[in-house]
Amino acid sequence: MRSVPDLFDLAGRSALVTGGAGHLGQAIGGALAECGARVALLDRHDPSAVASSLPSVEAGEHAALTVDLAVEDQVRAAPAAVADALGGLDIIVHAAAFVGADAHTGWTTPVELQSLSKWREALEVNLTAPFALTQSALSHLRESGHGSVIHIGSIYGALGPDWSLYDAEDVPGTPAAYAASKGGLMQMTRWLATSLAPDIRVNAIVPGGIERDTAPRFKAAYEKRTPLARMASEEDVKGAAAFLASDAASYVTGQCLMVDGGWSAW
Repeated sequence: MRSVPDLFDLAGRSALVTGGAGHLGQAIGGALAECGARVALLDRHDPSAVASSLPSVEAGEHAALTVDLAVEDQVRAAPAAVADALGGLDIIVHAAAFVGADAHTGWTTPVELQSLSKWREALEVNLTAPFALTQSALSHLRESGHGSVIHIGSIYGALGPDWSLYDAEDVPGTPAAYAASKGGLMQMTRWLATSLAPDIRVNAIVPGGIERDTAPRFKAAYEKRTPLARMASEEDVKGAAAFLASDAASYVTGQCLMVDGGWSAW
């Protein structure tokens, strides 16, 4: 029987993390690197600076690729590019997401004003791109013998929004397109898990609200509603990512792991 450190050891394995220049992608990429994996960060913004700062056993073992997940040709080419750069591909983490911005017309607005063009953009990045990327990586993941795909969901892909927390002045709320795309991603987790077994495991991490310059009124209301009485941080996701990527989770597939401070337990 292997020790716990051995089960979490990712030495000799290669991981692709989308959204690698973002807060969550950086944290997850760092967690996998700390466990010994070679990591390729993908982002539409150049992730080279982030990749160079990842924990490394040997200089130059990580990689950075500038990829726009809304462009199919770039998505399709990414797995082969990562496998060439790192010598294989064992783990994929879909951390990128179209979260929009308040400045986008038809995004954080009342439902009757939400834009179908933004709806399509959100589904393309949050749902279609992860499917196409995994589809294009199947030969590498099967060859690995340790293939693991991890989706990043959202509590609002599993639950309806609590509108009592929101107001137009500080936090206007999550659009339908974001919730629908994350809900679709979580169901795709289950579908792929049974379809790709036994060669490839597919799971999801479902974070609660992550604190980043959060409006004080929203933060207080959110924490009051959360059993662990705080919002999440990127660090809260690191352990879940390391677990699902590693042999510690070798008998775990098709699961959506709620990392939400108990939000969904009510």
